[in-house]
Amino acid sequence: MARPTMEDVAARAGVSRALVSLVMRGSPKVSDQRRAAVLEAAGELGYSPHAMARSLASRTSHVLGVMVSDLHNAFFAEVVDGLDAVAREQGFELIINTGGRSPARERKALESLLSFRPAGLALLSPVVPSAAIKSAADQTSVVLVARSSRLSTVDTVNDDGGRGIGLAVDHLVSLGHRRIAHLDGGEGTQAAPRRRGYLTAMAAHGLEPRVMSSEYTDAAGAKAVRELLGRSGMPTAIVSCNDFNAVGAISALEDAGYRVPQDISVVGYDNTSLAALRHVSLTTVDQPRNEFGRLAAEALLQRVRGERAEPVRHLLHPSLVVRGTTAPPTTSPR
Repeated sequence: MARPTMEDVAARAGVSRALVSLVMRGSPKVSDQRRAAVLEAAGELGYSPHAMARSLASRTSHVLGVMVSDLHNAFFAEVVDGLDAVAREQGFELIINTGGRSPARERKALESLLSFRPAGLALLSPVVPSAAIKSAADQTSVVLVARSSRLSTVDTVNDDGGRGIGLAVDHLVSLGHRRIAHLDGGEGTQAAPRRRGYLTAMAAHGLEPRVMSSEYTDAAGAKAVRELLGRSGMPTAIVSCNDFNAVGAISALEDAGYRVPQDISVVGYDNTSLAALRHVSLTTVDQPRNEFGRLAAEALLQRVRGERAEPVRHLLHPSLVVRGTTAPPTTSPR
């Protein structure tokens, strides 16, 4: 049998297709009587899941929306694992989409998630302006992961990025490095506190900072290294803004004939599953990704249950995981 259409639902309920569309979007402009008739017809035809129909009818939801910044980054997958575990424990399901690090695409992704009338939204490292986040928070509960906010209606879960980068710099200095470059996250969320942490740590050790503009991708890490290669005074160590960036940096270094860590040490950030692979063995700053997700879900559900109105600001402490990409500098690189 052909899948039922909106026209089939309209015919069964004796209403127009436009009215069915309004009901399915959760519009408040429809009377309770007509809404019930449309949802009953939709349920009989199997046009929409019964759970969604009940949600629209009762104006309640057991769905949490999740917008992921970058589907290619394992960091977000591990955060979602934590979110999903807590959500399922408490009878909620997740709907996940992405904005691909584009403000315009993230706006559309937010609109899409809000159309499902979710009980709450978890936005993972979003790059949309604060006004868009406030607009979403006016409609449902919102928690941000890996982004700060001063909005009283928005909860946040972050790590201390400045401290994390400081741990990386301290580690490299303890090995004897003095020429340490930072490949930063550009305009990405959490790039600024990590950059400040690098500058503070370098100043504390009396060292000259060297910041290369980059992004949270492997391609950006490789590009930044190629720019370094075209300048005088190569560093003996690199602190990348995240693990993906560090892997791209290592690839470009090896393509140019440098050995890691014999010639140049590299440190990442996040401690994703990628960093722990034996052939990568990346020294990196660890963030408790699963804990991020669990705390985010708990914050959302507290709001949903009306247990509090004041914002929660979770700030987790990072730690350093030393693996095979850092070593004392050689007297003559290359």
